[in-house]
Amino acid sequence: MKRGCFILVAAMLGAGAAGFAQTPATLSPGAGPSIVVVETEKGTFEFETYPNEAPKTVAHILGQINKRFYNGQRVHRVVPGFVMQFGDQQTRDMTKEKMWGRIEGPAVGVAEFSKLRTHLRGAVALAHNGDASKADTQMYVTLADTPRLNMKYVVFGKVISGMEVVDKLKYADRIVRVTVREAR
Repeated sequence: MKRGCFILVAAMLGAGAAGFAQTPATLSPGAGPSIVVVETEKGTFEFETYPNEAPKTVAHILGQINKRFYNGQRVHRVVPGFVMQFGDQQTRDMTKEKMWGRIEGPAVGVAEFSKLRTHLRGAVALAHNGDASKADTQMYVTLADTPRLNMKYVVFGKVISGMEVVDKLKYADRIVRVTVREAR
């Protein structure tokens, strides 16, 4: 009897542990080795990067992440069913709220459009004010398939886990920390 109870408890514990284990996200073919981890006050989401299609863009964003540029910023644009946007350094200061999304940072200097990487739900791309080569540090995540943006904005990644977190983010929600990990 004791042995039967032990096996049952062990099986239940094993099932519980499996239920809480995070399943590894499936990467797209051709995705790079760097996964960006975005910790927000509403949870964490991760996105893969595309250094083959957008090498300068990915290098630029990873460089900003390594400088802790995005830590402590806020979401400065949410359009339901369209995009969630962050990456403006002014958003750390609530007294500068009227300027959020208007200040340009260091530009990538090239528009690396790809027919392979399009604006599907969860695409991560760089925002700009009309010239894709002048895109800087502001990025957005598409909340729905948005083909009208293809070949106008550089898609350099795609959310691979935590899209439900992206869906919950609202204007002025805080980006706690953005880091990079290697794909598994």
